[in-house]
Amino acid sequence: MALSSHVEELKKKHQALSEQVEAAQRAPGMPDLEISSMKKQKLRLKEEIERLTH
Repeated sequence: MALSSHVEELKKKHQALSEQVEAAQRAPGMPDLEISSMKKQKLRLKEEIERLTH
């Protein structure tokens, strides 16, 4: 897999996770721990994208 396509795939996952986090924050009764876990996963993806593009 080429680096650029890998980065694009990571960006798609990051965007999808971002949408999931937003939906979870609006949903009543969503556990804070689950939201926090998604946010950490999103941050790891962002850091990986940054690392690969610099």
